[in-house]
Amino acid sequence: MKPQFDLTLYLVTDPRLSEGDLPGKVEQAIRGGVTLVQLREKNTDSRKFLETTLQVREITDRYGIPLIINDRVDIALACDAAGVHLGQSDIPCTIARKILGPNKLIGVTAKTVEQAVQAEQDGADYLGCGALFPSGAKPEAQPMTLSTLSQILAAVDIPVTAIGGINADNLHLPVEAGVNGVAVVSAILGQPDVSAAARKLREKIEAANPSG
Repeated sequence: MKPQFDLTLYLVTDPRLSEGDLPGKVEQAIRGGVTLVQLREKNTDSRKFLETTLQVREITDRYGIPLIINDRVDIALACDAAGVHLGQSDIPCTIARKILGPNKLIGVTAKTVEQAVQAEQDGADYLGCGALFPSGAKPEAQPMTLSTLSQILAAVDIPVTAIGGINADNLHLPVEAGVNGVAVVSAILGQPDVSAAARKLREKIEAANPSG
């Protein structure tokens, strides 16, 4: 059976912000209100990535939080993670689904309505849409307007999370537009008190949610 998942506060890790104790920071973030964790390790060899993933999965399993692996279908399989998140230049969603089977989650990055509709047709479980604002974690990310985000929300039936430069001051914009959650990196991991930062974001999300 496919894992249940909640996109409300979606943490994406960044090795530059979590050197030394990534599992500890992930645990603090979960205690603060993070509902899903995506492990992103861009410049790490496969063995080290797997070791890190297994350490983080001990934490996410303890709290019943799904662990999503960025890009790497092989690592997701090796550690029996909840699923993967794929960018537009990664392995296609249809191929990932054949490899992972029907019981894993697949998220896909979509920057246009066409990409969003295609991802849904290809079997994606949710979309990551952005970069909504300038992002320190991915300064090269193509910007997305709130208008495009609204068009994507109207065009698909699967859940959507917004990403890219989202923080406590601007998250109300995508939430009020109707996203199912927001994905953040530095707004949690770049803060002195990770748990308090996550708690503040969660409170802001709930306050801005038009459905209550």
